[in-house]
Amino acid sequence: MTTALSSVSTSDGHVAALQAALTQLDSVILGKGGQVRLALTCLLARGHLLIEDQPGVGKTTLAQALARTCGLEFRRVQFTADLLPADLTGVSVWDAPAAAFRFVPGPVFSEMLLADEINRATPRTQGALLEAMEERQVSEGGVTRPLPQPFFVIATQNPAAFVGTSPLPEAQLDRFLMTVTLGYPDVRAERQLLETGGRSQSVRDLGAVLSAPALLAMQAEVDRVHAAAPLLDYLQLLARATREHPALSAG
Repeated sequence: MTTALSSVSTSDGHVAALQAALTQLDSVILGKGGQVRLALTCLLARGHLLIEDQPGVGKTTLAQALARTCGLEFRRVQFTADLLPADLTGVSVWDAPAAAFRFVPGPVFSEMLLADEINRATPRTQGALLEAMEERQVSEGGVTRPLPQPFFVIATQNPAAFVGTSPLPEAQLDRFLMTVTLGYPDVRAERQLLETGGRSQSVRDLGAVLSAPALLAMQAEVDRVHAAAPLLDYLQLLARATREHPALSAG
């Protein structure tokens, strides 16, 4: 399981690699197989993930375990009211010996970014992620810099605490492909956690089952999945129904 699978190129190889990744993740994120699969699906679909839940249910643990299992560079940013856009994207500093400005990349220049409690930052700072999440690039000082590939954002927020928060606007929410909740562990998983302790050390011990090149190959394979016409018709009908339903303010 700890062998990187950057050379995987066949569909069967991809399935085996993904199954090994899921097995490893399930050993750390107890009793949350459905959420783990949704998170990995979101990554393969080139989307971004928003996790809304109470503190202490494993949001950060899921992000760290996913990064280690997938062999991705991981950065975590704690969003606060005083966080500035440049704290995310980076800043140009004056390099006296070179007599020129030098760009110092921010944490957004990573393969997986955890935006912890994203709604505690100001709208200006939240907006610094819009270009990065949609275009996979950052524009600063008149220069556009591409982000690493793959690039995956996992953001968290506590839906029950609104004091000192800035609700995510529609433009920001649109950047997330999925919103999931983890919920409290079931009785069996909770007992196992009590008997074995927390999962922090288990996450640190995880090895890379996948790799960035393998994930890019899998993402390309996802793009080639055929969607039948009846399925597309059904999706269109569902979308149209939300736009026309009197109980909904927006589709």
